[in-house]
Amino acid sequence: MKSKSFFVCSACSYRSAKYYGRCPSCGAWETMEEQEAAEPEKKSDGRILLRAGDENGRHAVLYRDLQMPAYMRSCCGMKELDRVLGGGIVEGSVLLIAGEPGIGKSTLLMQMSGVLGQKKTVLYVSGEESGGQLKYRAQRLGVNSAGLYIMTETSVEAILAECERIKPAYIIIDSVQTMYCEAVTSSPGSVTQVKESAMKFIALAKNYGVSVLIVGHVNKEGSIAGPKVLEHMVDAVINFEGERQQSFRVIRASKNRYGATNEIGVFEMTDKGLCEVDNPSEIFLADRPKGVSGTCALCLMEGTRPLVTEIQALTAETVYPSPKRTSDGVDYNRMCLMLAVLEKRLNLRFSTADTYVNVIGGIRPDEPAADLPMALSLISSIKDIPLDDGLLAFGEVGLAGECRGVDAALLRIREAQKLGFSKIVLPYKNYDHLKKAGDLLDGISYIPVKSIFDAMKIFVR
Repeated sequence: MKSKSFFVCSACSYRSAKYYGRCPSCGAWETMEEQEAAEPEKKSDGRILLRAGDENGRHAVLYRDLQMPAYMRSCCGMKELDRVLGGGIVEGSVLLIAGEPGIGKSTLLMQMSGVLGQKKTVLYVSGEESGGQLKYRAQRLGVNSAGLYIMTETSVEAILAECERIKPAYIIIDSVQTMYCEAVTSSPGSVTQVKESAMKFIALAKNYGVSVLIVGHVNKEGSIAGPKVLEHMVDAVINFEGERQQSFRVIRASKNRYGATNEIGVFEMTDKGLCEVDNPSEIFLADRPKGVSGTCALCLMEGTRPLVTEIQALTAETVYPSPKRTSDGVDYNRMCLMLAVLEKRLNLRFSTADTYVNVIGGIRPDEPAADLPMALSLISSIKDIPLDDGLLAFGEVGLAGECRGVDAALLRIREAQKLGFSKIVLPYKNYDHLKKAGDLLDGISYIPVKSIFDAMKIFVR
């Protein structure tokens, strides 16, 4: 039988008989993927995804009659991951864990399996490795739990049948792009297969209270491969970030129905697997240079957790008609905005210099509190005047050069004092609020600034 070819949008699952550079449904570019099927695809029976009801079907239940499990959350054995999840894994929830290849997703899940398998039954399903490979990695990580089951299978129906036999409390799917449903004729990894496979695992979690952790691949743009609806279907989306050349890994939630999405967890990749970093600020500042221009310490808030790291700037006279701009860690557009403010308001000639900005530790600040320390590091670099080694700054800078207040100022100052900083450059609004509340800490020299013009006084020797 002659095979038929069609195209499916990886973003919205729109299906077309011919190729489009731009999806007619969602407008995304270059997302149409070609697929072949020997026969028209069969629709999966959606009724199997519903919990069995009476003969008249499902009925609505009064809110006050709903029952909540006695143990709604269970710790996964890693405090850093529990913080990101909001206190642990919720019973019957579905987590999607995504990250670059080789970043450590399988390592993290194998370590979790070792902890969870000590008290409950865990089924680890791998569609990418053999049983021997999994055991070799588990032995290297020191995993040897009595309740851990290993299954190397890609058929969703076979996995569900095995779940019915051993009745696990946790199921780990590594990865959803390798799974396939027999009712769908397209190849594993296609939009239809990923969506159908995920729906069956989600139904299993909701109907029987099983916690499901799904590994998702990412595409070359860095977003999760497969249909976008996959992220809407799950309860939490966990992103595993970091550079493979560096040992530090950061976990953050881009979606979490049972907790905040602004918490992060920090790990270090070692020969024995991922190790939690209780105080990442000390590690980020461990090799900080002394008496060098272009560096400034800053304190960021990642959820309820203050993190102290260092922002570095380097300016050098350009040999090109157009100066080069490079940023690593900070948003490129935010850096260009800050350069324009400093050049316009302070008459500093960044237009004749190549500029490079870097944040130590792989942290990517996405809050405006990094504006003031970035501005101080840029001024320090172009004037070649080092800042005090015990100085830390935070604050937002506007287009007029004004310095605006930020939240959690007291938490930032306490974290800075704990790490030995004695001078704090902060917005005047934050300083005034702390003074009125009587929260000014002893042993700290405060430098309140209303604008970048006040910040320039720091460089007067």
